[in-house]
Amino acid sequence: MKTIIEGGTIVNEGRSFIGSLVIDNDRIINITEDSKAPRGSYDKHVDATGCYVIPGLIDEHVHFREPGLTDKGDIESESRAAAFGGVTTYFDMPNTKPQTTILEALNEKFELASRKSHVNYSFFFGATNNNVELIEQLDSTRIPGVKLFMGASTGNMLVDKNEDLNSIFKACAQHHLLLMTHCEDSSIINHNMSEAMKVYGSDPDICQHPIIRSSRACYESSKLAVKLARLFNTRLHIAHISTAEELNLLDKNSFVESEGLMPRVTGEAVLAHLLFSDEDYMTKGALIKCNPAVKTATDRESLLLALESGYITCIGTDHAPHKLSDKQGGCARAFSGMPMIQFSLVSMLSLVDEGYLSMKRLVWLMCHNPARLFNVFERGFLRVGYKADIAIVKKEEPWEITEDIIQSKCKWSPLMGKQFNWHVVGTFCNGHHVYDNGVIDSNYCGEEVKFRRKEYEVDLSD
Repeated sequence: MKTIIEGGTIVNEGRSFIGSLVIDNDRIINITEDSKAPRGSYDKHVDATGCYVIPGLIDEHVHFREPGLTDKGDIESESRAAAFGGVTTYFDMPNTKPQTTILEALNEKFELASRKSHVNYSFFFGATNNNVELIEQLDSTRIPGVKLFMGASTGNMLVDKNEDLNSIFKACAQHHLLLMTHCEDSSIINHNMSEAMKVYGSDPDICQHPIIRSSRACYESSKLAVKLARLFNTRLHIAHISTAEELNLLDKNSFVESEGLMPRVTGEAVLAHLLFSDEDYMTKGALIKCNPAVKTATDRESLLLALESGYITCIGTDHAPHKLSDKQGGCARAFSGMPMIQFSLVSMLSLVDEGYLSMKRLVWLMCHNPARLFNVFERGFLRVGYKADIAIVKKEEPWEITEDIIQSKCKWSPLMGKQFNWHVVGTFCNGHHVYDNGVIDSNYCGEEVKFRRKEYEVDLSD
């Protein structure tokens, strides 16, 4: 089947131009820079006049809850939300039930996704205190990397023994696997929680959350991760940077318009820390409770400025649905996490409108850089010969997030009531028009992502 997407503004690899894009089955076969569409016979015409045409987003940090936690969300419901949001690829985290810490559990997830996921998928393998020997058995062409929780996490996957941390960092370096870390110092958090409970009782008010899960807890853990990465030459990606101080630990990404080497130590920002500050606890309450905690307005502003400066390499969502009943209470009782994937692109486009980053930089952060960082094979760019993963967005009349348009199984969002001017009008996954103006092809399943893994290419210069 041959499809043409014509007349849109194509944004790709630092350039923006009006043109057309031709798809043959699952791949891009032609990109033209002209307001006139190339001649030919096409099975499907998509008029993208007035729209922006960008690569499909790669969300490198989600919790889709399957298996074992499917009362919160599952692969089908959350991948549907992804398609509605212009996301064509996701990497799911290992803290499910069972945890993805053995090869059998990893293979089970791949099998589930092959039947249920509406977009492309892969899964992190989870490191523990006693499974380092399995790292050398991983097929590095199938997974984005290894996930390490260096702090208290959902699912009790904390690794905090020095000997085990050293072994994990060393093993990932030896086998050319990226190590993605959740960095919060549990001893600091536990001390802060104990002190808060003395003053506020067994369930301190949610406004205490960024004080309990403090900036210091984040910084000390991230500092240790960077130290170990430099000691063992491990490729380190720190998840959900939430403080201004942590930015100083990261290597700056140059955003070169080529496939140059990525820096050794990179950082991810997620939507929660870009959209909210501690001032929002007064109105949003535990709906914005997440780990690491949403911090100060100064931290948020520093993260926003880091998007354009290059210290943040990727934007993820940390999409983590919970039942609304689980989000009630304070620092101890309310669950941490929020669903964000459906509205990640429109939220970031709003930040473009506010002047925090350009449309071109958004594409680097949400499409190109995840592909470069994880060595994704033939995705993340609009290039001839690449898989046709494409998002089409348009600025139109304002609309409001309401329960009825939320696709995640949990049916709530901390963004409910917020208005947006941007619309995701189309999502192509492997050349298939999986989402079209509010309608999804529920019968379509995405593909397992492949990764290049001859040898990890990193910049080892300091």
